[in-house]
Amino acid sequence: MASPKKSALFRLRWLLLAPIPILWCVLAHLGLLAFQENKAIDWRFAYRGPIDAPVNVVYVRMDSLSLLPPELGGMGGWPWGREYFLKVAKTLVERAHVKAIGMDIVFSDEGVSEAIDKEKLIAGNRALGRFLLHTPSVVVGASYVAGDFRDEKGKKKIREFPDITRTDLPPLKQLEGPEMPVFVTAPGKTFTPPGIALIDTVDAGTRWVRLFAPSSVPNYNYYAMALELARIYYGVDREDVKIGPDSIDLVRADGSVASHIPLYKHQMLEINWFSQWANAARNPWVGFSDVYTYSTLLDSDKADERKSAEEFFAQFKDAVVLIGPTDPLQWHDVSPTSLDEIDVPRVSVHGNLFKTIVSGKYIRRLHEWGAYSVIIGLSILVSVLAITGGGRAVFAKVMAGLSLVGYVAIAFFVFKTSNLIIPIVAPICAAISTSVVGLLWQIVEEQKQKGRIKGMFGTYVSPALVDQMVDSGEEPKLGGVVEHITAYFSDIESFSTMSEKLSPSGLVELMNDYLTACTDILQAEGGTLDKYIGDAVVMIYGAPVALPGHAHKACVAALLVQKRIAELRAKWTSEGDKWPGIVHRLQARIGLNTGPAVVGNMGSKTRFSYTMMSDDVNLAARMESGAKAWGVYTMCTEATRAESEKVGPGRIQFRALGRIVVKGRAQPVPIFELVGLSEDVSDSTRECVATFERGLAKYYARDWDGAIELFNRSEALEINGPGRTTGAKSNPSLVYIAIAEGYRSDPPTPDWDGVYVMKEK
Repeated sequence: MASPKKSALFRLRWLLLAPIPILWCVLAHLGLLAFQENKAIDWRFAYRGPIDAPVNVVYVRMDSLSLLPPELGGMGGWPWGREYFLKVAKTLVERAHVKAIGMDIVFSDEGVSEAIDKEKLIAGNRALGRFLLHTPSVVVGASYVAGDFRDEKGKKKIREFPDITRTDLPPLKQLEGPEMPVFVTAPGKTFTPPGIALIDTVDAGTRWVRLFAPSSVPNYNYYAMALELARIYYGVDREDVKIGPDSIDLVRADGSVASHIPLYKHQMLEINWFSQWANAARNPWVGFSDVYTYSTLLDSDKADERKSAEEFFAQFKDAVVLIGPTDPLQWHDVSPTSLDEIDVPRVSVHGNLFKTIVSGKYIRRLHEWGAYSVIIGLSILVSVLAITGGGRAVFAKVMAGLSLVGYVAIAFFVFKTSNLIIPIVAPICAAISTSVVGLLWQIVEEQKQKGRIKGMFGTYVSPALVDQMVDSGEEPKLGGVVEHITAYFSDIESFSTMSEKLSPSGLVELMNDYLTACTDILQAEGGTLDKYIGDAVVMIYGAPVALPGHAHKACVAALLVQKRIAELRAKWTSEGDKWPGIVHRLQARIGLNTGPAVVGNMGSKTRFSYTMMSDDVNLAARMESGAKAWGVYTMCTEATRAESEKVGPGRIQFRALGRIVVKGRAQPVPIFELVGLSEDVSDSTRECVATFERGLAKYYARDWDGAIELFNRSEALEINGPGRTTGAKSNPSLVYIAIAEGYRSDPPTPDWDGVYVMKEK
């Protein structure tokens, strides 16, 4: 019989475990696991592979070949004359007998070059307009994507897709409709074709599409391209598209339901991907220029040309055709999909969604409460097996692992056979985390022992290194290895002056506040503390354990440190006379560089420390000290910026500061200011950076007057500088104004390459 103490511990253990699967249910409900679950869904698509569809969808690609000059068999540069689209669409409808055509283009005459032949443009518009007016089987694109725009009076308007699940959705009459296709058919006259379809996807992705958008016109909805094509394919009139709270029915004239389409959140449908874009057998495509060329050959005087054209158009009979841009350099209308890891034309979204509707192979998901039951049930099963002790402990733990593997296998099999998505990420994570917590309880004594080791060494070396020492079981020894790391150096500005104004105890209290705040942030981003040198902090990112994206993490950490220092200044200022004014103005400069370095235990055989050494480490130190000369507080090299952008493109706003040769080096180094995290950077600061970098281009071109003029404009937008930031004596704009003025009065030699040589460390 278990003792009361053991029984209490048993109940406490399960009391601690119970909230864990519930927490994962909450995370799933809030959508915080969507990215990971989507990846798991993509793996299921890859496992399932391509599937057949009961309808032939042919893509007409507006590709790079179609953009070639007419003499080379193309249509010429964009925009094309409307007569090309008329010829292709008319031939496909009247000669190839296609079921329907969807044009994944928002036709508009806005932005057409002034050099274009306006009479020819208007003539083409009238001809295409007449064709679209009398050909209901052809629809063209409309879109809410162009969010902000200005009306004819220049007033700014906001266009957004009316999500009917929003409780704060304004009245429809207050919402702007989608961007519509508009043709100029005569001076001052425009035409919008009746057959329009929305080409938008949810969050511009390739998973979900809202099938309709309500409008301010009574009983009128805009339909998604795939829904419009399905309606035409089944011969259903617009008024016979019946929208319910959870489904859409396409009703034929005789009252039968051609298609019953389930809706998610009253408006959306998930795309079932039938094949990869490059699967020619299931995803046939032809070039726009080829279709146009063969359409001209149908009426050729030569019998062999007519025959080849007829054979070409035979593939289109009873097909649904989608015409859309596929050249990524011209239109950028590409994205990865659940079956394509690389970017492919987004016109495939409409084709696969249309196939989903016609085939009835809808993606289905468990009801939310069903998903919660799976999460909790799997967590209970696996954790009970994982924490089972005694003679059956090993067998039980093996069964726990097999249960997880079996669940994943079932999820993949169910998706392949029935298109049902069973959640994987939340149940697996809940089961593992619950089991881990239970196992941790069982090995608490071992963890206490490790905790004692950390207590002895953690004060002096990084927690990551202590973990490595504990896990390896080896004694620390001298030696190092070459690793690719990011070095971080920071220093307090005017620290010597500050030290003179503080008592010893006050200086200790201040530094404890400062160093604790900095170190917590830096280590939270994965950094390893190398050392403190007075007020200076030296960190390693990427060692002793590998840290993917270490340059990006170091950059983010540096900017978070600067934000925390601003908060500390406010705190110290609020404490009144406790601190002298120089503390209220405390600033730190940070330097970063990425490259190879020797990292390891270095020193004597009796006393050593874990540190880093290399020329690239020295360069990071030069970035910190050199930041003062350029009037910035956080500076890095091109190597760090480039590595950071690979991991988080656009997450950080960088500013190019030019190319310099630091003291002790011969080769120039491009340097950059870390302006801030993108979400924190104001529009005026972005304008400042853009203006400054244009000035830098003028500077390299030896256009001193142009450079000075742009630097003066950027200086007016600088956040830091004399009179703006306490203690700031300069900023990059002022630095370059002085340099450019010097070169204007005393131009550099003809072989000058724009590199600035630093005279100080």
